[in-house]
Amino acid sequence: MAAARPRVWVSQPLFDDIVDQLAAHCDVDATAQVVQYDAAAIAAALRDADGALVTLNERIGATELAAAPRLRAIANVGVGYNNLDIAALDAAGVVATNTPDVLTETTADLGFALLMAAARRIGESERWLREGHWRQWSFSTMLGADVHGSTLGILGMGRIGQAIARRGHHGFGMKVLYHNRSRLPETVEREVGACYVEFDALLAQADHLLLVLPYSPASHHIIDAAALAKMKPGATLVNIARGGLVDELALADALANGRLAAAGLDVYDGEPDVRPELLALRNVVLTPHIGSASRATRRAMVQRAVDNLTAALGFGPQAGRPSNPVTAKQTTAIANAITTTGAIAGAGKAATGKRPGTSA
Repeated sequence: MAAARPRVWVSQPLFDDIVDQLAAHCDVDATAQVVQYDAAAIAAALRDADGALVTLNERIGATELAAAPRLRAIANVGVGYNNLDIAALDAAGVVATNTPDVLTETTADLGFALLMAAARRIGESERWLREGHWRQWSFSTMLGADVHGSTLGILGMGRIGQAIARRGHHGFGMKVLYHNRSRLPETVEREVGACYVEFDALLAQADHLLLVLPYSPASHHIIDAAALAKMKPGATLVNIARGGLVDELALADALANGRLAAAGLDVYDGEPDVRPELLALRNVVLTPHIGSASRATRRAMVQRAVDNLTAALGFGPQAGRPSNPVTAKQTTAIANAITTTGAIAGAGKAATGKRPGTSA
């Protein structure tokens, strides 16, 4: 008698044709509509699951894992994974993966778009025009800051930071400075046209500061009132990383009193809620966490997550070797997954998954 097929929970509507690939090996419980889950709902969804495909909206820690003894793997659709308690997952022997690389260029595009929109006051200009204020061309209307030839500061110099540096240096002739936990090799610095500086020097010298560092308790509110006070008067701040990096009340105050000229934000501390102090300002461009939101890139992210989950559960050409593990104890957990599922891999390929219809 063949062993039972693994059960996989898909937390949000994604792309049907890609998620359907899981049905070759697993019974799939896919969510048909966008849902905001509380901890109890996530715990209930994971209770009988062997694997899960989740997004940054789903926070999973010890509480949600406590009643999920079968859970072996979680594939996070995103490069960031601060929605996952990695220590709790390790303690439970659960593999977790993310989706780096595939969203680098698209997210860098959005970062540069926000930089240009904020510096050149595009959001302000459009609202002003739509509200009927444009009666005559004026030499001083909506004067902003140049991007070309200015100094670009990048805090966090991973894949996305380097992609932004290339755009700034090679495309706009910018002087590019960066600060990172560790300095890049000189060959990489030359390639992207960037120079390493200490944190305070970055704040003091950047005309435009762009945040792309990972969020952690250590980086919480790294841009606070003290950091903002060290920035150039009239500088621009852009955050495409995580909202918790910025003290948003301090930022709103700096923007309101003219200490900073403008900001561009794609992420928020407490999203999807956005502080009313930010909503009230005209010199901040606000987008709803769309850094990776091109159709091609979002499809690539879901495909990477599906491939990771399939491998972590012991199936497919990468069985036992998901490409992007972020947990420390993945080797033991994956070995257990293969032991459990290996006997049913052949049967799984011939069976049809159970999955409600969804819309992408």
